Amino acid sequence: SLARKIISARHRAGMSQAALARLAGIRPETLNRIEKGKSSPDTSTILKLDRALSSARTSSHSKA
Repeated sequence: SLARKIISARHRAGMSQAALARLAGIRPETLNRIEKGKSSPDTSTILKLDRALSSARTSSHSKA
C-alpha cells in the first residue's frame, strides 16, 4: 500500500513523522493519518512527500 511505502521510505531516510512532515510542508497529523491508512493523499501531497524523501536521501548520502 502507499502507506507502507511511505513508512518504509521514511524509515530508510532515518526520519521521524514530524521531521518528514516539516520537510514536506504538511501537518504532522496529515502524515499520521496517511501512514495509518485513514486518509488518501492528493497528488500535491504525494509530490511533497516524494521531494522531501528524495532530499533526505540525498543529504544522508552526502554525509557518508
